[in-house]
Amino acid sequence: MKIALLLSGGVDSSVALRKLVTQGHEVTAFYLKIWLEDELAHLGNCPWQEDLSYAQAVCDQLGVELQVISLQKEYWQEVVSYTIDQIKKGNTPNPDIMCNKRIKFGFFWDKIDADAFDYVASGHYAQIKKDDNGIQLLTAPDKIKDQTYFLSHMSVEQLQRCIFPIGTMSKEQVRAYAQEHNLPTKDRKDSQGICFLGKLKFRDFVAAHLGERVGNIVEVETDDVLATHQGYWFYTRGQRQGLGLAGGPWYVVDKNVAQNIVYVSRDYFAHNKKRDQFYVENLNLINSSLSDVSALTVKLRHGAKRYVCDVTQVDDSTWHVQLHEDDQGIASGQFAVFYDNDRCLGSGVIKN
Repeated sequence: MKIALLLSGGVDSSVALRKLVTQGHEVTAFYLKIWLEDELAHLGNCPWQEDLSYAQAVCDQLGVELQVISLQKEYWQEVVSYTIDQIKKGNTPNPDIMCNKRIKFGFFWDKIDADAFDYVASGHYAQIKKDDNGIQLLTAPDKIKDQTYFLSHMSVEQLQRCIFPIGTMSKEQVRAYAQEHNLPTKDRKDSQGICFLGKLKFRDFVAAHLGERVGNIVEVETDDVLATHQGYWFYTRGQRQGLGLAGGPWYVVDKNVAQNIVYVSRDYFAHNKKRDQFYVENLNLINSSLSDVSALTVKLRHGAKRYVCDVTQVDDSTWHVQLHEDDQGIASGQFAVFYDNDRCLGSGVIKN
C-alpha cells in the first residue's frame, strides 16, 4: 500500500515507520511544521529543529523520503486559539484531542495529494478494526500508554483511513525494537506536555496571551479571603499544587470567571462535596450507541483509570453522566471518553 506516515522525530513514530517499510509498503514520511517560533520565541527555545533532525536521520537510515508540511496557520486557528478561548472561559481544554481531529488527520490529509495514498499512519498506541459493524477504535494492550483518549473525537471517515503500526506493542517493546534495529531515536525521551509548546512552560504561554490580573483566593466554606492570585486562568478544578497556602492541603474547587475569584477548600473529599455526575455535549460516536452497552465506562483524562457510569440523553445535544464513584477533578471543557471493554465508543465535552 501507499502510506503517508506522520513522523515526529520521536521513537514511537520511528518504529512505526520502520515496521511499515519492512512490511513492503511504499511509505512517504511527513513532518508537520506546527511550531510557533515567531509567536513564542520570547518564552524560550522550541525544540523543533532537534525533532526535525531526528526525523531526517531516521528517514536517511531507511531510505524514505521526508517532506515538511507547514500547517502553522491552521494550527493557530484550530488548536491554539481554541486553547486560549477555553482557558479564558474558565474551562480545561485538551489541545491534543483537537490536534488529532483537526490537524494530523484533518488539514494534513487536505494538504497533501490524498489520492496518492491509501492510508495515513502514525505512532499512536491504538488499534483499528473493521468488521460488519464498520470501523472500530480499540485500545492498545499497554493500558498506560493507550492513546484512544486522544483519538476519540475523530470521525468515522478519518479513522477509516488510519493505520497505527505500533498499536499492539507495549512501550517496552517499542524501545526494544528501536534498540534492536539501531534507530537514531532509540534513546530519545518521550515528549511531555502540549505539542505546540515543546519545552516551554504552559503557565508562561497562558500569561503571554492572557496576561496577569490580581484576584482573591477564597475559602469556599467561610468566604474568607486567604491570599491573592494572578488570574483564574492559571488554575483548574482539583488542582492542589502551586496554591502557596499554609495549613493545607488545599484544593481548587471552583472559579468565578466574572469576578476573577479562585475558590479553595481543605475538605475537598467531604461527603457533601461529591463529584460523581456531569453533563456532556458535542458527543462524537464511532459507529456505536451509548444506550445498548451493558458495562459502560468513561475516562475523564488520559491514563488507565476508568469509571463505570450510566448515561441518559437529556435532549438532542446533551447527555447526563452518572459515575458509580467520585472523581474530584471533573472540570468543564474536559473530554469524557466512553468505552465498551476495549472498544472506544467516542467522546463528548463536559459542560460548564
